[in-house]
Amino acid sequence: MVTEDQFTKLFPGNKEAAAWASALNAVLPKYSIDTPLRIAAFLGQCGHESEGFTAVKEDLNYSAQALTLTWPKRFPADIAPQYARQPEKIANRAYADRLGNGPVESGDGWKHRGRGAIQVTGKDNYIAFAKAAGKTYEEVFAYLETKEGAVESACWYWSTRGLNALADKGAFVSITKAINGGTNGINDRLALYQKAQAIFA
Repeated sequence: MVTEDQFTKLFPGNKEAAAWASALNAVLPKYSIDTPLRIAAFLGQCGHESEGFTAVKEDLNYSAQALTLTWPKRFPADIAPQYARQPEKIANRAYADRLGNGPVESGDGWKHRGRGAIQVTGKDNYIAFAKAAGKTYEEVFAYLETKEGAVESACWYWSTRGLNALADKGAFVSITKAINGGTNGINDRLALYQKAQAIFA
């Protein structure tokens, strides 16, 4: 379904094309991501979210300005400098008291920061994905950082939100909103999608 050559054409900066192609071929069919349109949409979105399948764990090394732009309510301009360039502190505040996480002091934000090719985030999502993947909650952390786990978590997220149907219609902006909550990075996502369409045509 996805050859090493096709993956390399889409993500020329990735040095592990063979391993990623193998993981994609192992997992995509289980979630019916098995047509050129679906594969192109999936790879376009995941490619943006994971920096070309090179990052499967959220970095969170934000400047003060970036914090305020990204989470204006959690990091207003007077608070942001206290958190800048401190990923663990940032995660614990950004993700506290939501997505099944406890308060800042619990450390849940950092523990359940984004992992996988679509950055599964929050305790509730970790538990739900673990169940879907046949893993224990304790096992799922390491699994999310493997290639197969990174791909499967993205497929799970994709499937639970009905994104194959949107891919079939070519509704790429709607897919972006379902993943991102808005249209952040839309130009890069679209460029990857269009490139993937040409490769998998």
